[in-house]
Amino acid sequence: MAFEGLANRLQNVFGKLRSKGKLTEEDVGEALREVRLALLEADVNFKVVKDFIAKVKEQAIGQEVLKSFTPGMVVIDIVNKELTALMGGTQSKLARSNRPPTVIMMAGLQGAGKTTTSGKLAKMLLKQNHRPLLVACDIYRPAAIKQLEVLGDQLKVPVFSLGDQVNPVEIAKAGLQHAKDNGNDYVIIDTAGRLHIDENLMDELKNVRSVVDPDEILLVVDAMTGQDAVNVAESFHQQLELTGVVLTKLDGDTRGGAALSVKAVTGCPIKFVASGEKMDALEPFFPDRMASRILGMGDMLTLIEKAQAGIDMDKAKEMERKMRNAEFTFDDFLDQMEQVKKMGPLDQILEMLPGANKIKGMKDMKVDDKQMARVEAIVKSMTKEEKRKPELLNANRRKRIALGSGNSVQEVNRFIKQFDDMRKMMKQFSGMMGPKGAKSMKKLGKGFKFPF
Repeated sequence: MAFEGLANRLQNVFGKLRSKGKLTEEDVGEALREVRLALLEADVNFKVVKDFIAKVKEQAIGQEVLKSFTPGMVVIDIVNKELTALMGGTQSKLARSNRPPTVIMMAGLQGAGKTTTSGKLAKMLLKQNHRPLLVACDIYRPAAIKQLEVLGDQLKVPVFSLGDQVNPVEIAKAGLQHAKDNGNDYVIIDTAGRLHIDENLMDELKNVRSVVDPDEILLVVDAMTGQDAVNVAESFHQQLELTGVVLTKLDGDTRGGAALSVKAVTGCPIKFVASGEKMDALEPFFPDRMASRILGMGDMLTLIEKAQAGIDMDKAKEMERKMRNAEFTFDDFLDQMEQVKKMGPLDQILEMLPGANKIKGMKDMKVDDKQMARVEAIVKSMTKEEKRKPELLNANRRKRIALGSGNSVQEVNRFIKQFDDMRKMMKQFSGMMGPKGAKSMKKLGKGFKFPF
């Protein structure tokens, strides 16, 4: 999980505050000292931390807070609001020109993921019924043009290129004209990067900017570089006047400093975050949702949006009926697996649940793609009748399924048991609203494991 260390530290601090019926100035001061240390260890800019703590303290030691019925919760609410403000307050949307095409210029150091992010952005726009054009202006990095062309081919997005012997400024100019001639409403210009910031790189980027007059100049930075990412953003912003930042590799072992510092230091909003290699692993950045996740409150809005985008609602209604009546079959299971896959990695989805990092075993829960493939093989080795009626699976049938799927009988037995547990859990789920339902859910949930 992104910011895992920071999130755990902050949640422990606030757990202590919640447990106290009354708070004193000393209690608040002690908590904020721990928050300060947690932020500094997360590689947040020192000045940003100092200003943040001062703002929170000013509000948190007021009499109306200390004498309220739930002072701990009020302090947490103040921290939540200030964290949100620190990261930009509200979502900063992608620009859209009144006179298409909208031009987006991608910048950044080599290795930050500029070309891949350009492809991800193109896919996002494609899903929104736009007609993006990718323009290959990185003529220096070996195979950079080829990489963009391969991505474009995968995504069914056109790529404009004039090879690696033409000046990038001319390529950008010609690419923009090509978009106008062919009705593309977004142009994404993939520019060259360097291993470090140098004069030649900046001059070239300024020249590209002058000929295409971009609506957006997005800097792609690697979140795992921590404070260095903020320094890079500051340098680029001084020379190019960035309109936004894209943080990549947010799924790595990042301490979170870049996300919490970049807006305060540069004034540039974070517009997107990328967490994963897949082409759909790019999301708009919502400061309030990220603050909520850091403080252990979950991110239900993003989870709901992912579900709405990935799940067929008619199928979902039919599935709900089957769950309620214990009619859930192995065919339904395969169908559900496909729909869940569309939402993204399961471990990332679970992170969005409130308090997920406090649930025992959740931290280490990883869904193995190979295990999912083995489970699919088991189900596909069943007959149509067996898929519809799991109760038919006697010892001989299980042995045949094991041979057909390349698994051991023990693995087949384990999967069928977990599937059976899941069916029981689903049936109980429909009665969860009452106290008896909740009690039985808790009992049933002990030791429950997903069948993959």
